[in-house]
Amino acid sequence: MTRLTRSLLLALALPVPGLAQTAPAPAVPENLVTDGMPAIPSRIAEAARRYGEFRAADFWDWHPTRREMIIGTRFGDAPQLHRVAFPGGARTQLTFFPDPVSGASYQPADGRYIVFTKDVGGAEFFQKYRYDAATGDITLLTDGKSRNVGGAWSHKGDRYAYMSTRRNGRDLDLWVMDPSDPASDRMVLQLEGGGYEPADWSPDDRQILLLQSMSVNEGYLWLVDAASGRKTLLTPKQPGDSVAYGGAQFSHDGKGIYVTTDRGSEFRRLAYMDLATGRDRFLTSTIPWDVDEFDLSPDGRSIACVTDEAGISVLHVIDATTGVGRRLPVLPAGLISGLRWRRTGAELGFTLTSARAPADAYSLDLGRGALTRWTESETAGLDTRDFAEAELVRWPSFDGREISGFLYKPPAKFAGRRPVIINIHGGPEGQSRPGFLGRNDYYLQELGIALIFPNIRGSTGFGKTFVKLDNGVRREGAYRDIGALLEWIRTRPDLDGDHVLVTGGSYGGHMTLVTATRYDGPICCSVDVVGISNLATFLKNTSGYRQDLRRVEYGDERDSTIRGWMERTAPLNNVDKVTKPLFIIQGMNDPRVPRSEAEQMVAALKRRAVPVWYLMAKDEGHGFRKKGNQDFQFSATVLFTERYLLGRDLTP
Repeated sequence: MTRLTRSLLLALALPVPGLAQTAPAPAVPENLVTDGMPAIPSRIAEAARRYGEFRAADFWDWHPTRREMIIGTRFGDAPQLHRVAFPGGARTQLTFFPDPVSGASYQPADGRYIVFTKDVGGAEFFQKYRYDAATGDITLLTDGKSRNVGGAWSHKGDRYAYMSTRRNGRDLDLWVMDPSDPASDRMVLQLEGGGYEPADWSPDDRQILLLQSMSVNEGYLWLVDAASGRKTLLTPKQPGDSVAYGGAQFSHDGKGIYVTTDRGSEFRRLAYMDLATGRDRFLTSTIPWDVDEFDLSPDGRSIACVTDEAGISVLHVIDATTGVGRRLPVLPAGLISGLRWRRTGAELGFTLTSARAPADAYSLDLGRGALTRWTESETAGLDTRDFAEAELVRWPSFDGREISGFLYKPPAKFAGRRPVIINIHGGPEGQSRPGFLGRNDYYLQELGIALIFPNIRGSTGFGKTFVKLDNGVRREGAYRDIGALLEWIRTRPDLDGDHVLVTGGSYGGHMTLVTATRYDGPICCSVDVVGISNLATFLKNTSGYRQDLRRVEYGDERDSTIRGWMERTAPLNNVDKVTKPLFIIQGMNDPRVPRSEAEQMVAALKRRAVPVWYLMAKDEGHGFRKKGNQDFQFSATVLFTERYLLGRDLTP
């Protein structure tokens, strides 16, 4: 799910009996810009408020010598770094920034400090910081201007490898520093492109494993000498086929590498690569699903891995040599991420979320077979035990290919055909998976609206052939998959095909705008969040480090034939087909989909006198991450949906 990361924050609201209908409308905060939007009635914010008060906790790391962990959670406006000393213990807040902290890890030898990552205003120019455990002092480790991402600790704990665009603002180079001495920072290897990530250090700390991603379907593994910067390609290009590689780790003895790869398979398997011979030994061939992530145990004997099985996460612990799995206790059905072994003891930490529980930190003691919940995130007093579970549904598309998605149906108290919200995931190399819905549960529980999260062609989790089906001009097929879904909805006796709202964020926002231009008749309205209105202008204006990576997926706009297709199909150039209202939401500092994509679409719709609302946050980037901004977006979307999907009188 990743973390515009946890689906689109939308909700609707009914009037609440007893609330004064003449209460003043919530003021628009100074950091938000609105255009074409009416004032939001206070009843909307009051009615839907509880569904915006859920918290979540992400497991980030174990303390290296004590059984305690650090997590990311939010008590104020943005997620921050917290320490949890024991299961169920207080979440002790360590950082207090106005912007979110996006990840952290302990210095692995003694844990005397933590390195964490944070940007400003959603611009994604991430910086590395050191938090000193003894004093609480925070030190900026990077230059404060460039983009600094990734992070891998040496085994000794005296060096930290990461990627930075410091040299020219575009290419990600490999840098290494001792975080206790920021002056030690040095560039180890100059590179071209933006798809690199340090994966691991060799057991003797002399070499660094470097992952290179060209696209979701093509990647390479390099071995880099940490002293000289000399790099060696470990995975030459395969004739006639591209191969993808995921997270990689050295074996305990340093003679091989564990890695996920789709080499010779539709799905990503866990493999052991012998460095002397270059041969692979596959360990999960009996599991016909993608391995999402894995972690090698400290003694090198076991591997914990998570597979994506029809959207549900399944945890496995296997023998590192034979691949034979061990029996595990039954875990709640949901999504698992952030696997990490404790350095001492056979205990795994991870994040788990389900349809009825927001993300929380858990651990599994393999010796005792005991599952322990370390945090219990608040649900604003709502009883989530009856929240809807996802139903896997399938429909035929224009070419006979079967497309699937997840349908959430409202409680039985809502009779008759129900209005529908279609929520399209981003990526496009992403996948809708059945996790906690948060604000989206308001649709189901309070308004009786059905939700559909489709996985159109190009989605991950269904094999590498499926994920390639939308590359370049073949994206026409993905567009038509949504048309087929709209037709399928009309065949369902429990769904109202005359009342459909389409929404999505990022690439899902692009699909929303495409749907608004291609399928204006079957839908009532659309909500686009940080979406692409023209692939050609997007590729020209997106941040430099992303351009080549995105051209592999969408096509190269510098090619006249490809550009011609992009211009013909661009929502921006097809606004004459739009008659239904649109709500467009954007962050001013978005480095991925520049705000020009939103603003040019708003201007074009205005010229056609199509109802269009625009909401822009000055302190956000690729989606809203601060709770205050999310709350306003939530209420505004309620207002829009009540008017244009449900056709309700909105008089305060």
